[in-house]
Amino acid sequence: MSYKNEQLSEEKVFKDPVHRYVHVRDRVIWDLIGTPEFQRLRRIKQLGTTNLTFHGAEHSRFNHSLGVYEVVRRIISVFKDYPNWDNDERLLCLCAALLHDLGHGPFSHSFEKVFKLDHEQFTQKIILGDTQIHKILEKVQPGFAQDVADVIGKTYANKLVISLISSQIDADRMDYLQRDAYFTGVSYGHFDMERILRVMRPMEEQAVIKSTGMHAVEDYIMSRYQMYWQVYFHPVSRSAEVILTKILHRAKFLYEHDYAFKLKPAHFISFFNGNVTLQDYLRLDESVVHYYFQLWQDEEDAILSDLCERFMDRRLFKYIEFSPNRMMREWMELYSLFKKVGIDPDYYLVEDSSSDLPYDFYRPGEEGERVPIYLQMPNDELKELSRQSDIVEAISGKKRTDHKLYFPLDMLKEKAQNSDVKRILAILNGQGVVNHHAE
Repeated sequence: MSYKNEQLSEEKVFKDPVHRYVHVRDRVIWDLIGTPEFQRLRRIKQLGTTNLTFHGAEHSRFNHSLGVYEVVRRIISVFKDYPNWDNDERLLCLCAALLHDLGHGPFSHSFEKVFKLDHEQFTQKIILGDTQIHKILEKVQPGFAQDVADVIGKTYANKLVISLISSQIDADRMDYLQRDAYFTGVSYGHFDMERILRVMRPMEEQAVIKSTGMHAVEDYIMSRYQMYWQVYFHPVSRSAEVILTKILHRAKFLYEHDYAFKLKPAHFISFFNGNVTLQDYLRLDESVVHYYFQLWQDEEDAILSDLCERFMDRRLFKYIEFSPNRMMREWMELYSLFKKVGIDPDYYLVEDSSSDLPYDFYRPGEEGERVPIYLQMPNDELKELSRQSDIVEAISGKKRTDHKLYFPLDMLKEKAQNSDVKRILAILNGQGVVNHHAE
Protein backbone atom coordinates (compact mmCIF):
# COMPACT_ATOMS: atom_id res chain seq x y z
CA MET A 1 0.00 0.00 0.00
CA SER A 2 1.30 3.49 -0.89
CA TYR A 3 2.10 5.97 1.87
CA LYS A 4 -0.74 8.17 0.57
CA ASN A 5 -3.31 5.49 1.33
CA GLU A 6 -1.64 3.91 4.37
CA GLN A 7 -3.92 3.54 7.38
CA LEU A 8 -2.93 3.06 11.01
CA SER A 9 -3.46 -0.43 12.39
CA GLU A 10 -6.06 1.07 14.72
CA GLU A 11 -7.71 4.47 14.85
CA LYS A 12 -6.10 7.07 17.11
CA VAL A 13 -8.35 9.52 18.95
CA PHE A 14 -7.76 12.79 20.78
CA LYS A 15 -10.29 13.59 23.50
CA ASP A 16 -11.60 17.03 22.67
CA PRO A 17 -13.86 19.34 24.73
CA VAL A 18 -15.58 20.74 21.62
CA HIS A 19 -15.93 17.80 19.22
CA ARG A 20 -15.75 15.04 21.86
CA TYR A 21 -13.17 13.15 19.79
CA VAL A 22 -10.74 13.94 16.98
CA HIS A 23 -10.33 10.79 14.87
CA VAL A 24 -7.11 9.94 13.02
CA ARG A 25 -6.76 6.92 10.76
CA ASP A 26 -4.39 8.17 8.02
CA ARG A 27 -0.70 7.50 8.61
CA VAL A 28 0.16 10.82 6.93
CA ILE A 29 -1.97 12.84 9.39
CA TRP A 30 -0.56 10.97 12.38
CA ASP A 31 3.00 11.59 11.19
CA LEU A 32 2.33 15.31 10.58
CA ILE A 33 0.97 15.75 14.11
CA GLY A 34 4.20 14.31 15.50
CA THR A 35 6.53 16.78 13.75
CA PRO A 36 8.41 19.48 15.72
CA GLU A 37 6.79 22.17 13.56
CA PHE A 38 3.28 21.03 14.48
CA GLN A 39 4.10 20.37 18.15
CA ARG A 40 5.36 23.97 18.37
CA LEU A 41 1.71 25.06 18.10
CA ARG A 42 1.21 23.80 21.68
CA ARG A 43 3.32 26.82 22.70
CA ILE A 44 1.28 29.38 20.77
CA LYS A 45 -2.00 30.46 22.41
CA GLN A 46 -5.04 30.59 20.17
CA LEU A 47 -6.25 33.90 21.62
CA GLY A 48 -3.02 35.77 22.40
CA THR A 49 -3.59 38.15 25.31
CA THR A 50 -7.28 37.29 25.79
CA ASN A 51 -6.46 35.14 28.84
CA LEU A 52 -5.77 38.40 30.71
CA THR A 53 -9.50 39.15 30.35
CA PHE A 54 -11.05 35.67 30.18
CA HIS A 55 -8.81 33.58 32.40
CA GLY A 56 -9.85 30.26 30.83
CA ALA A 57 -8.56 31.22 27.38
CA GLU A 58 -5.36 29.20 27.68
CA HIS A 59 -5.98 26.92 24.69
CA SER A 60 -3.45 26.66 21.88
CA ARG A 61 -3.21 26.71 18.10
CA PHE A 62 -2.52 22.97 18.44
CA ASN A 63 -6.02 22.38 19.87
CA HIS A 64 -7.61 24.51 17.18
CA SER A 65 -5.70 22.91 14.31
CA LEU A 66 -6.81 19.44 15.37
CA GLY A 67 -10.36 20.80 15.60
CA VAL A 68 -10.33 22.21 12.07
CA TYR A 69 -8.99 18.90 10.78
CA GLU A 70 -11.86 17.09 12.54
CA VAL A 71 -14.52 19.42 11.09
CA VAL A 72 -13.14 18.90 7.56
CA ARG A 73 -13.02 15.15 8.14
CA ARG A 74 -16.72 15.25 9.02
CA ILE A 75 -17.58 17.44 6.03
CA ILE A 76 -15.85 14.97 3.71
CA SER A 77 -17.81 12.11 5.24
CA VAL A 78 -20.97 13.95 4.12
CA PHE A 79 -19.57 14.88 0.67
CA LYS A 80 -18.20 11.49 -0.32
CA ASP A 81 -21.45 10.27 -1.88
CA TYR A 82 -22.06 13.35 -4.04
CA PRO A 83 -21.00 13.52 -7.71
CA ASN A 84 -19.42 17.00 -7.34
CA TRP A 85 -16.92 15.64 -4.81
CA ASP A 86 -13.64 14.08 -5.97
CA ASN A 87 -12.45 11.79 -3.19
CA ASP A 88 -8.90 12.02 -4.55
CA GLU A 89 -8.85 15.47 -2.86
CA ARG A 90 -9.64 13.98 0.55
CA LEU A 91 -6.10 13.76 1.94
CA LEU A 92 -5.21 17.18 0.53
CA CYS A 93 -8.16 18.74 2.38
CA LEU A 94 -7.26 16.99 5.63
CA CYS A 95 -3.60 18.07 5.45
CA ALA A 96 -4.48 21.68 4.59
CA ALA A 97 -6.98 21.79 7.47
CA LEU A 98 -4.46 20.40 9.94
CA LEU A 99 -1.64 22.70 8.84
CA HIS A 100 -3.55 25.91 8.05
CA ASP A 101 -2.26 27.78 11.16
CA LEU A 102 1.26 26.33 11.16
CA GLY A 103 2.90 29.72 10.60
CA HIS A 104 1.41 31.63 13.52
CA GLY A 105 4.00 33.31 15.71
CA PRO A 106 3.82 34.19 19.41
CA PHE A 107 0.82 36.40 20.19
CA SER A 108 -0.06 36.01 16.53
CA HIS A 109 -1.51 39.19 15.06
CA SER A 110 0.14 41.68 17.44
CA PHE A 111 3.53 40.15 16.70
CA GLU A 112 2.86 40.23 12.96
CA LYS A 113 2.00 43.93 13.01
CA VAL A 114 5.20 44.97 14.79
CA PHE A 115 7.56 43.02 12.56
CA LYS A 116 5.48 43.25 9.35
CA LEU A 117 5.12 39.49 9.00
CA ASP A 118 2.37 37.33 7.52
CA HIS A 119 1.52 34.02 9.21
CA GLU A 120 0.05 32.57 6.01
CA GLN A 121 3.32 33.20 4.18
CA PHE A 122 5.22 31.50 6.98
CA THR A 123 2.77 28.61 6.92
CA GLN A 124 3.66 28.14 3.26
CA LYS A 125 7.38 28.50 3.99
CA ILE A 126 7.21 25.78 6.65
CA ILE A 127 5.32 23.49 4.28
CA LEU A 128 7.74 24.11 1.41
CA GLY A 129 10.99 24.55 3.36
CA ASP A 130 13.56 22.22 4.87
CA THR A 131 11.23 20.82 7.52
CA GLN A 132 9.86 17.50 8.71
CA ILE A 133 6.45 18.63 7.49
CA HIS A 134 7.77 19.05 3.96
CA LYS A 135 9.46 15.64 3.97
CA ILE A 136 6.23 13.90 5.00
CA LEU A 137 4.10 15.73 2.42
CA GLU A 138 6.53 14.99 -0.40
CA LYS A 139 6.55 11.35 0.63
CA VAL A 140 2.84 11.28 -0.30
CA GLN A 141 3.79 12.22 -3.87
CA PRO A 142 6.11 14.78 -5.48
CA GLY A 143 4.44 18.19 -5.55
CA PHE A 144 1.96 17.38 -2.79
CA ALA A 145 3.54 19.95 -0.43
CA GLN A 146 3.01 22.61 -3.08
CA ASP A 147 -0.64 21.61 -3.42
CA VAL A 148 -1.16 21.97 0.34
CA ALA A 149 0.58 25.37 0.30
CA ASP A 150 -1.60 26.46 -2.63
CA VAL A 151 -4.80 25.56 -0.76
CA ILE A 152 -3.66 27.67 2.21
CA GLY A 153 -2.57 30.48 -0.13
CA LYS A 154 -5.98 30.29 -1.89
CA THR A 155 -4.40 29.67 -5.30
CA TYR A 156 -5.24 25.98 -5.69
CA ALA A 157 -7.22 25.20 -8.85
CA ASN A 158 -10.16 23.52 -7.07
CA LYS A 159 -11.98 26.35 -5.31
CA LEU A 160 -14.26 23.91 -3.48
CA VAL A 161 -11.23 22.60 -1.58
CA ILE A 162 -10.19 26.14 -0.64
CA SER A 163 -13.72 27.00 0.53
CA LEU A 164 -13.64 24.23 3.15
CA ILE A 165 -10.66 25.92 4.84
CA SER A 166 -11.26 29.57 3.98
CA SER A 167 -14.66 31.09 3.23
CA GLN A 168 -17.51 32.79 5.07
CA ILE A 169 -18.66 29.44 6.40
CA ASP A 170 -15.59 27.23 6.74
CA ALA A 171 -14.11 24.63 9.08
CA ASP A 172 -11.72 27.19 10.57
CA ARG A 173 -14.50 29.48 11.80
CA MET A 174 -16.75 26.62 12.81
CA ASP A 175 -14.04 25.35 15.13
CA TYR A 176 -12.66 28.57 16.58
CA LEU A 177 -16.06 30.09 17.39
CA GLN A 178 -17.07 27.07 19.46
CA ARG A 179 -13.62 26.46 20.93
CA ASP A 180 -13.08 30.07 21.93
CA ALA A 181 -16.57 30.26 23.44
CA TYR A 182 -15.90 27.11 25.45
CA PHE A 183 -12.58 28.29 26.88
CA THR A 184 -13.64 31.89 27.53
CA GLY A 185 -16.81 30.68 29.23
CA VAL A 186 -19.18 32.80 27.12
CA SER A 187 -22.34 31.54 25.44
CA TYR A 188 -22.17 33.62 22.25
CA GLY A 189 -20.13 31.27 20.06
CA HIS A 190 -22.40 28.25 20.21
CA PHE A 191 -24.40 27.22 17.14
CA ASP A 192 -25.73 23.99 15.66
CA MET A 193 -22.66 22.80 13.76
CA GLU A 194 -24.02 19.28 13.37
CA ARG A 195 -27.02 20.67 11.53
CA ILE A 196 -24.83 22.81 9.25
CA LEU A 197 -22.63 19.82 8.38
CA ARG A 198 -25.69 17.72 7.56
CA VAL A 199 -27.01 20.30 5.08
CA MET A 200 -23.71 21.23 3.37
CA ARG A 201 -23.48 20.20 -0.27
CA PRO A 202 -20.47 20.27 -2.59
CA MET A 203 -20.77 22.37 -5.76
CA GLU A 204 -18.11 23.05 -8.38
CA GLU A 205 -16.56 26.10 -6.69
CA GLN A 206 -17.77 26.03 -3.09
CA ALA A 207 -19.91 24.29 -0.52
CA VAL A 208 -23.51 25.47 -0.38
CA ILE A 209 -26.23 25.00 2.25
CA LYS A 210 -29.62 23.38 1.73
CA SER A 211 -32.32 26.00 2.25
CA THR A 212 -33.73 23.96 5.15
CA GLY A 213 -30.53 24.76 7.07
CA MET A 214 -30.83 28.56 6.74
CA HIS A 215 -31.70 29.15 10.39
CA ALA A 216 -28.65 27.21 11.58
CA VAL A 217 -26.49 29.43 9.35
CA GLU A 218 -28.19 32.57 10.70
CA ASP A 219 -27.30 31.40 14.19
CA TYR A 220 -23.69 30.78 13.10
CA ILE A 221 -23.32 34.27 11.63
CA MET A 222 -24.83 35.95 14.68
CA SER A 223 -22.54 33.86 16.91
CA ARG A 224 -19.57 35.13 14.96
CA TYR A 225 -20.81 38.72 15.24
CA GLN A 226 -21.23 38.44 19.02
CA MET A 227 -17.88 36.70 19.55
CA TYR A 228 -16.00 39.46 17.76
CA TRP A 229 -17.50 42.25 19.81
CA GLN A 230 -17.76 40.48 23.17
CA VAL A 231 -14.50 38.49 23.09
CA TYR A 232 -12.07 39.14 20.23
CA PHE A 233 -12.35 42.96 20.40
CA HIS A 234 -12.77 43.17 24.17
CA PRO A 235 -11.18 46.50 25.22
CA VAL A 236 -9.20 44.93 28.08
CA SER A 237 -7.60 42.32 25.84
CA ARG A 238 -6.77 45.14 23.46
CA SER A 239 -5.12 47.04 26.33
CA ALA A 240 -2.81 44.06 26.86
CA GLU A 241 -2.13 43.92 23.11
CA VAL A 242 -1.25 47.63 23.11
CA ILE A 243 1.28 47.09 25.90
CA LEU A 244 2.68 43.97 24.21
CA THR A 245 3.09 45.88 20.94
CA LYS A 246 4.82 48.78 22.68
CA ILE A 247 7.23 46.41 24.47
CA LEU A 248 8.33 44.99 21.14
CA HIS A 249 8.59 48.45 19.56
CA ARG A 250 10.67 49.67 22.52
CA ALA A 251 13.01 46.67 22.47
CA LYS A 252 13.52 47.13 18.71
CA PHE A 253 14.17 50.86 19.19
CA LEU A 254 16.75 50.20 21.93
CA TYR A 255 18.49 47.54 19.86
CA GLU A 256 18.74 49.91 16.89
CA HIS A 257 20.25 52.57 19.15
CA ASP A 258 22.93 50.25 20.55
CA TYR A 259 21.40 49.92 24.00
CA ALA A 260 23.32 47.44 26.16
CA PHE A 261 20.75 44.82 27.19
CA LYS A 262 21.66 42.86 30.33
CA LEU A 263 21.02 39.72 28.28
CA LYS A 264 21.47 39.92 24.52
CA PRO A 265 18.01 39.38 22.94
CA ALA A 266 19.34 36.68 20.65
CA HIS A 267 15.95 35.28 19.64
CA PHE A 268 14.75 38.70 18.48
CA ILE A 269 17.77 40.02 16.59
CA SER A 270 16.77 38.76 13.13
CA PHE A 271 13.26 40.17 13.73
CA PHE A 272 14.75 43.55 14.70
CA ASN A 273 16.95 43.46 11.59
CA GLY A 274 14.19 42.33 9.28
CA ASN A 275 16.04 39.26 7.98
CA VAL A 276 14.10 36.45 9.68
CA THR A 277 14.98 32.94 8.56
CA LEU A 278 12.60 30.02 8.83
CA GLN A 279 14.75 28.55 11.62
CA ASP A 280 14.62 31.87 13.54
CA TYR A 281 10.85 31.93 13.20
CA LEU A 282 10.36 28.39 14.43
CA ARG A 283 12.62 28.97 17.46
CA LEU A 284 10.40 31.77 18.79
CA ASP A 285 7.28 30.84 20.74
CA GLU A 286 5.37 32.39 23.62
CA SER A 287 7.42 30.70 26.33
CA VAL A 288 10.55 32.37 24.90
CA VAL A 289 8.83 35.76 24.66
CA HIS A 290 7.63 35.51 28.26
CA TYR A 291 11.18 34.66 29.33
CA TYR A 292 12.51 37.89 27.81
CA PHE A 293 9.65 39.97 29.21
CA GLN A 294 10.42 38.56 32.66
CA LEU A 295 14.08 39.58 32.32
CA TRP A 296 13.35 42.98 30.77
CA GLN A 297 11.52 44.02 33.93
CA ASP A 298 15.00 44.55 35.40
CA GLU A 299 16.39 46.57 32.49
CA GLU A 300 17.85 50.05 33.04
CA ASP A 301 15.51 51.51 30.42
CA ALA A 302 12.53 52.77 32.43
CA ILE A 303 10.01 52.44 29.61
CA LEU A 304 10.90 48.86 28.69
CA SER A 305 11.02 47.85 32.36
CA ASP A 306 7.67 49.47 33.17
CA LEU A 307 5.85 48.05 30.14
CA CYS A 308 7.12 44.54 30.88
CA GLU A 309 6.05 44.79 34.52
CA ARG A 310 2.62 45.92 33.39
CA PHE A 311 2.26 43.02 30.99
CA MET A 312 3.54 40.35 33.36
CA ASP A 313 1.58 41.64 36.38
CA ARG A 314 -1.55 42.67 34.44
CA ARG A 315 -1.35 46.38 35.27
CA LEU A 316 -3.09 47.42 32.10
CA PHE A 317 -3.86 50.79 30.57
CA LYS A 318 -7.26 52.42 31.04
CA TYR A 319 -9.22 53.62 28.05
CA ILE A 320 -11.84 56.04 26.79
CA GLU A 321 -14.02 55.95 23.71
CA PHE A 322 -12.19 57.82 20.98
CA SER A 323 -13.31 59.31 17.69
CA PRO A 324 -10.32 60.18 15.45
CA ASN A 325 -12.47 62.62 13.48
CA ARG A 326 -14.11 64.47 16.38
CA MET A 327 -11.32 64.32 18.96
CA MET A 328 -8.19 65.15 16.98
CA ARG A 329 -7.76 68.51 18.75
CA GLU A 330 -8.01 66.84 22.17
CA TRP A 331 -5.58 64.12 21.09
CA MET A 332 -2.99 66.70 19.96
CA GLU A 333 -3.32 68.57 23.25
CA LEU A 334 -2.98 65.32 25.21
CA TYR A 335 0.10 64.35 23.21
CA SER A 336 1.74 67.69 24.00
CA LEU A 337 0.77 67.57 27.69
CA PHE A 338 2.06 64.00 28.11
CA LYS A 339 5.45 65.18 26.85
CA LYS A 340 5.42 68.13 29.23
CA VAL A 341 4.82 65.94 32.29
CA GLY A 342 7.53 63.42 31.28
CA ILE A 343 5.33 60.56 30.07
CA ASP A 344 6.33 59.49 26.57
CA PRO A 345 3.13 59.61 24.49
CA ASP A 346 4.59 57.32 21.83
CA TYR A 347 4.36 54.51 24.38
CA TYR A 348 1.71 55.70 26.82
CA LEU A 349 -0.96 57.41 24.71
CA VAL A 350 -2.15 54.90 22.16
CA GLU A 351 -5.12 54.96 19.81
CA ASP A 352 -6.36 51.49 18.88
CA SER A 353 -9.16 50.52 16.52
CA SER A 354 -10.89 47.23 15.75
CA SER A 355 -13.33 46.56 12.94
CA ASP A 356 -15.31 43.66 11.57
CA LEU A 357 -17.60 42.87 8.66
CA PRO A 358 -19.74 39.97 9.94
CA TYR A 359 -21.07 38.94 6.53
CA ASP A 360 -20.76 40.31 3.02
CA PHE A 361 -22.31 39.58 -0.31
CA TYR A 362 -20.33 39.54 -3.54
CA ARG A 363 -18.82 42.90 -4.50
CA PRO A 364 -16.83 42.15 -7.67
CA GLY A 365 -13.53 43.96 -8.04
CA GLU A 366 -13.44 45.30 -4.49
CA GLU A 367 -10.38 44.71 -2.34
CA GLY A 368 -10.84 41.65 -0.13
CA GLU A 369 -14.02 40.64 -1.93
CA ARG A 370 -15.84 37.76 -0.27
CA VAL A 371 -17.57 34.81 -1.84
CA PRO A 372 -21.07 34.79 -0.31
CA ILE A 373 -22.93 31.87 1.24
CA TYR A 374 -25.44 30.31 -1.11
CA LEU A 375 -28.60 28.43 -0.22
CA GLN A 376 -29.70 25.54 -2.41
CA MET A 377 -33.45 25.87 -2.93
CA PRO A 378 -35.79 22.85 -3.37
CA ASN A 379 -35.63 23.33 -7.16
CA ASP A 380 -31.76 23.33 -6.98
CA GLU A 381 -31.58 27.07 -7.71
CA LEU A 382 -28.88 28.87 -5.69
CA LYS A 383 -29.79 32.04 -3.80
CA GLU A 384 -27.42 34.28 -1.88
CA LEU A 385 -28.08 34.05 1.87
CA SER A 386 -28.93 37.70 2.62
CA ARG A 387 -31.63 37.62 -0.11
CA GLN A 388 -33.48 34.97 1.88
CA SER A 389 -32.66 35.88 5.49
CA ASP A 390 -33.91 39.14 7.02
CA ILE A 391 -31.50 38.64 9.93
CA VAL A 392 -28.42 38.32 7.73
CA GLU A 393 -29.61 41.05 5.37
CA ALA A 394 -29.73 43.45 8.32
CA ILE A 395 -25.98 43.11 8.99
CA SER A 396 -24.68 42.37 5.47
CA GLY A 397 -21.97 44.67 4.20
CA LYS A 398 -22.00 46.74 7.39
CA LYS A 399 -18.49 47.27 8.71
CA ARG A 400 -18.41 48.30 12.35
CA THR A 401 -15.33 50.00 13.80
CA ASP A 402 -14.53 50.70 17.43
CA HIS A 403 -11.88 53.21 18.54
CA LYS A 404 -10.31 53.44 21.98
CA LEU A 405 -7.62 55.68 23.45
CA TYR A 406 -5.37 53.88 25.98
CA PHE A 407 -3.26 55.51 28.70
CA PRO A 408 -1.72 54.75 32.17
CA LEU A 409 -4.14 56.32 34.64
CA ASP A 410 -1.96 55.19 37.56
CA MET A 411 1.00 57.23 36.26
CA LEU A 412 -1.19 60.30 35.92
CA LYS A 413 -2.58 59.94 39.44
CA GLU A 414 0.96 59.85 40.82
CA LYS A 415 1.44 63.36 39.37
CA ALA A 416 -2.10 64.51 40.18
CA GLN A 417 -0.98 67.82 41.75
CA ASN A 418 0.75 68.93 38.55
CA SER A 419 -1.37 71.51 36.71
CA ASP A 420 -0.69 69.89 33.33
CA VAL A 421 -1.76 66.51 34.68
CA LYS A 422 -4.93 68.10 36.02
CA ARG A 423 -5.62 69.35 32.51
CA ILE A 424 -4.95 65.83 31.09
CA LEU A 425 -7.36 64.28 33.59
CA ALA A 426 -9.98 66.92 32.84
CA ILE A 427 -9.80 66.13 29.11
CA LEU A 428 -9.96 62.39 29.75
CA ASN A 429 -12.78 62.70 32.28
CA GLY A 430 -14.63 64.93 29.85
CA GLN A 431 -14.62 61.99 27.46
CA GLY A 432 -15.67 59.54 30.17
CA VAL A 433 -12.79 57.53 31.63
CA VAL A 434 -13.57 53.84 32.02
CA ASN A 435 -12.45 53.00 35.53
CA HIS A 436 -12.35 49.22 35.29
CA HIS A 437 -9.86 46.75 33.98
CA ALA A 438 -12.88 44.51 33.33
CA GLU A 439 -13.21 41.05 34.63
